[in-house]
Amino acid sequence: MSGNTFGKLFSITTCGESHGGAVGVIVDGCPPALELSEQDIQPDLDRRKPGQSSITTPRSEQDTIKILSGVFDGKTTGTPILLLAFNKDVKSEDYHHLKDVFRPSHADFTYRAKYGLRDWRGSGRASARETLARVAAGAIAKKLLREKHSVEILSFVEQVSNLRADVELSSLSLDAIESNIVRCPDHAMAPKMIKLIEEVRDEGDSVGGVICGLIRNVPAGLGEPVFDKISADLGKAMLSINAVKGFEIGSGFAGTLLKGSEHNDPFIPDGQRKIRTSSNRAGGVLGGITTGEDIVFRVAFKPVATIGKEQSTVSAEGTPVKLKASGRHDPCVLPRAVPIVDAMSALVVTDHLLRAAARDLPRGI
Repeated sequence: MSGNTFGKLFSITTCGESHGGAVGVIVDGCPPALELSEQDIQPDLDRRKPGQSSITTPRSEQDTIKILSGVFDGKTTGTPILLLAFNKDVKSEDYHHLKDVFRPSHADFTYRAKYGLRDWRGSGRASARETLARVAAGAIAKKLLREKHSVEILSFVEQVSNLRADVELSSLSLDAIESNIVRCPDHAMAPKMIKLIEEVRDEGDSVGGVICGLIRNVPAGLGEPVFDKISADLGKAMLSINAVKGFEIGSGFAGTLLKGSEHNDPFIPDGQRKIRTSSNRAGGVLGGITTGEDIVFRVAFKPVATIGKEQSTVSAEGTPVKLKASGRHDPCVLPRAVPIVDAMSALVVTDHLLRAAARDLPRGI
């Protein structure tokens, strides 16, 4: 297995490199008759694309998506969907000085160890530019979830370095998230986050933080009880994103500080669903299966590895060298990572919904 495919019934296979000709994805398993156009996908790509604000990389890519198969007369046919976006603003010469140098905390060394060679132009396949394909595929999953299942997916920047937002999840909205360039719905904290990112950028450095994900209206009963727990699949999805170093669901690591009597979510009767929980420290998942409560999780992103400060490293021959990276890079990946977290959430939930539907088919079909 090459590790380029994600999902079982609703699956995606991505291809392309940072400075190659294009980035693409094949989406397989999308049900037929879903109305779909390039205009349904492009807004999510616009949220991810470079050059969108003063705190993102200045690389100028429109990331214009093209649907090349799987759609006829404005509707999905049930056959594989091919999506493609051509790279335009490629400046490989910015990376030529890195050709024989291993950048600290990058995939340069590990790709060389695995394949015996590496694409030094903007990290090649290890570049976060690959996530364009995920976001394009995720836009289809989000549309399917929204229109057929009323599932809503929202993610936002909760923390930048030590600056943490205070957000009431019950009132969270996309408009609030998109109201500023850092994508933090806490209007008092967002300007402080932006200022910190700008200061770090001007110093030639970078900063990390945390994205919080929220999935609403997920039905109870999704997920498999052992290896394919929905929480496990969400964890794999998030940890596959570039720069992600941690994942927690519900109370996460903070839950380790509580006693069982404090952490348990009591079941209570409910007029609509008959049974629900009065709290949600489980994050909407028990035994790897959804409870019907909101799924809540957090994703930790490290500081961007490529910085403008001088660092010690070695050449491919093992010779010590000093490196001061150039090129166009984000001082903080979080604002552009929000739609990536959205996309991966949508892919996981869509796959599990289709698996649940397949299991419930009448016997003999």
